[in-house]
Amino acid sequence: MTPRWSRAELQAAHDNFIAVANDCADRREWRAWADLFTEDAHYLEHTFGEFHGREEIYAWITSTMAQWPNSDMTAFPHEWCVCDEERGWWVCRILNRMADPGDGGCYEEPNLTVLHYAGNMLFSYEEDVYNPAKFGPMIQAWMAAGGSPVA
Repeated sequence: MTPRWSRAELQAAHDNFIAVANDCADRREWRAWADLFTEDAHYLEHTFGEFHGREEIYAWITSTMAQWPNSDMTAFPHEWCVCDEERGWWVCRILNRMADPGDGGCYEEPNLTVLHYAGNMLFSYEEDVYNPAKFGPMIQAWMAAGGSPVA
Protein backbone atom coordinates (compact mmCIF):
# COMPACT_ATOMS: atom_id res chain seq x y z
CA MET A 1 0.00 0.00 0.00
CA THR A 2 1.39 3.39 -0.99
CA PRO A 3 0.81 6.14 1.57
CA ARG A 4 -1.60 8.84 0.39
CA TRP A 5 -0.01 11.52 2.55
CA SER A 6 3.51 12.33 3.60
CA ARG A 7 4.61 11.73 7.16
CA ALA A 8 5.14 15.50 7.46
CA GLU A 9 1.50 16.20 6.50
CA LEU A 10 0.21 13.53 8.90
CA GLN A 11 2.31 14.98 11.71
CA ALA A 12 1.24 18.55 10.94
CA ALA A 13 -2.43 17.52 10.99
CA HIS A 14 -2.01 15.69 14.28
CA ASP A 15 -0.07 18.56 15.87
CA ASN A 16 -2.83 20.93 14.75
CA PHE A 17 -5.47 18.60 16.21
CA ILE A 18 -3.72 18.72 19.60
CA ALA A 19 -3.25 22.50 19.51
CA VAL A 20 -6.86 23.18 18.53
CA ALA A 21 -8.22 20.77 21.17
CA ASN A 22 -6.16 22.46 23.87
CA ASP A 23 -7.23 25.93 22.74
CA CYS A 24 -10.89 24.89 22.68
CA ALA A 25 -10.59 23.36 26.15
CA ASP A 26 -9.06 26.61 27.43
CA ARG A 27 -11.83 28.72 25.91
CA ARG A 28 -14.62 26.18 26.45
CA GLU A 29 -15.73 26.76 22.87
CA TRP A 30 -15.65 23.75 20.55
CA ARG A 31 -16.41 25.10 17.05
CA ALA A 32 -12.77 25.05 15.89
CA TRP A 33 -12.36 21.47 17.14
CA ALA A 34 -15.47 20.26 15.28
CA ASP A 35 -14.17 22.02 12.17
CA LEU A 36 -11.21 19.58 12.18
CA PHE A 37 -13.61 16.93 10.86
CA THR A 38 -14.92 16.42 7.35
CA GLU A 39 -18.55 17.30 6.63
CA ASP A 40 -19.39 13.57 6.56
CA ALA A 41 -17.19 12.43 9.44
CA HIS A 42 -18.13 9.49 11.65
CA TYR A 43 -17.46 9.73 15.40
CA LEU A 44 -17.81 6.65 17.58
CA GLU A 45 -17.74 7.46 21.28
CA HIS A 46 -18.16 4.27 23.28
CA THR A 47 -19.71 6.07 26.25
CA PHE A 48 -21.94 8.59 24.45
CA GLY A 49 -22.82 6.98 21.11
CA GLU A 50 -22.26 7.62 17.40
CA PHE A 51 -22.32 10.94 15.62
CA HIS A 52 -22.45 11.57 11.89
CA GLY A 53 -21.21 14.73 10.26
CA ARG A 54 -19.36 17.76 11.53
CA GLU A 55 -22.47 19.56 12.77
CA GLU A 56 -23.70 16.58 14.79
CA ILE A 57 -20.21 16.21 16.28
CA TYR A 58 -20.22 19.91 17.16
CA ALA A 59 -23.64 19.74 18.83
CA TRP A 60 -22.59 16.69 20.84
CA ILE A 61 -19.20 18.03 22.00
CA THR A 62 -20.68 21.41 22.95
CA SER A 63 -23.40 19.82 25.06
CA THR A 64 -21.15 17.16 26.59
CA MET A 65 -18.32 19.50 27.57
CA ALA A 66 -20.80 21.93 29.17
CA GLN A 67 -21.96 19.21 31.58
CA TRP A 68 -20.20 18.36 34.80
CA PRO A 69 -17.73 16.64 35.26
CA ASN A 70 -16.61 17.16 31.65
CA SER A 71 -16.87 20.92 32.17
CA ASP A 72 -13.97 20.63 34.63
CA MET A 73 -11.68 18.83 32.17
CA THR A 74 -9.10 21.45 31.28
CA ALA A 75 -6.56 19.62 29.13
CA PHE A 76 -6.22 16.59 26.90
CA PRO A 77 -2.50 15.86 26.55
CA HIS A 78 -1.51 13.02 24.27
CA GLU A 79 0.58 10.64 26.35
CA TRP A 80 1.69 8.66 23.29
CA CYS A 81 0.64 8.25 19.66
CA VAL A 82 1.38 5.80 16.88
CA CYS A 83 0.92 6.73 13.25
CA ASP A 84 0.02 4.17 10.56
CA GLU A 85 1.46 6.12 7.65
CA GLU A 86 0.03 3.80 5.00
CA ARG A 87 -3.55 4.31 6.16
CA GLY A 88 -3.18 7.82 7.58
CA TRP A 89 -4.44 6.68 10.97
CA TRP A 90 -3.38 7.79 14.43
CA VAL A 91 -3.84 5.75 17.61
CA CYS A 92 -3.31 7.82 20.75
CA ARG A 93 -3.55 7.52 24.49
CA ILE A 94 -5.09 10.84 25.55
CA LEU A 95 -5.29 11.99 29.14
CA ASN A 96 -8.51 13.62 30.33
CA ARG A 97 -7.15 16.03 32.93
CA MET A 98 -9.30 17.74 35.54
CA ALA A 99 -8.84 21.30 36.78
CA ASP A 100 -6.53 21.62 39.78
CA PRO A 101 -8.82 21.19 42.80
CA GLY A 102 -6.48 23.30 44.92
CA ASP A 103 -4.13 20.63 46.23
CA GLY A 104 -1.70 20.83 43.31
CA GLY A 105 -2.48 17.21 42.37
CA CYS A 106 -2.99 15.93 38.88
CA TYR A 107 -6.28 14.08 38.41
CA GLU A 108 -6.69 12.41 35.03
CA GLU A 109 -7.64 9.19 33.29
CA PRO A 110 -6.77 8.09 29.77
CA ASN A 111 -8.75 7.04 26.78
CA LEU A 112 -7.62 5.45 23.55
CA THR A 113 -8.44 7.43 20.42
CA VAL A 114 -8.26 6.36 16.79
CA LEU A 115 -8.21 9.13 14.18
CA HIS A 116 -8.46 8.65 10.40
CA TYR A 117 -6.86 11.43 8.42
CA ALA A 118 -8.73 12.58 5.28
CA GLY A 119 -6.37 15.20 3.85
CA ASN A 120 -6.47 18.99 3.96
CA MET A 121 -5.84 18.96 7.75
CA LEU A 122 -9.20 17.21 8.34
CA PHE A 123 -10.15 13.90 9.93
CA SER A 124 -12.99 11.67 8.74
CA TYR A 125 -13.25 9.39 11.76
CA GLU A 126 -12.64 9.36 15.47
CA GLU A 127 -13.23 6.58 17.95
CA ASP A 128 -12.79 7.00 21.71
CA VAL A 129 -12.64 4.16 24.24
CA TYR A 130 -12.66 4.81 28.00
CA ASN A 131 -12.62 2.63 31.09
CA PRO A 132 -15.60 3.87 33.15
CA ALA A 133 -14.42 1.81 36.14
CA LYS A 134 -11.38 4.12 36.34
CA PHE A 135 -13.11 7.45 35.66
CA GLY A 136 -15.52 7.25 38.60
CA PRO A 137 -12.84 6.75 41.28
CA MET A 138 -10.68 9.48 39.71
CA ILE A 139 -13.61 11.95 39.88
CA GLN A 140 -14.26 10.93 43.50
CA ALA A 141 -10.59 11.49 44.41
CA TRP A 142 -10.66 14.85 42.60
CA MET A 143 -13.76 15.91 44.55
CA ALA A 144 -12.25 14.73 47.85
CA ALA A 145 -9.24 16.94 47.07
CA GLY A 146 -11.47 19.99 46.69
CA GLY A 147 -12.76 19.74 43.13
CA SER A 148 -16.28 20.93 42.58
CA PRO A 149 -18.48 21.75 39.59
CA VAL A 150 -17.67 24.97 37.75
CA ALA A 151 -20.18 27.67 38.62
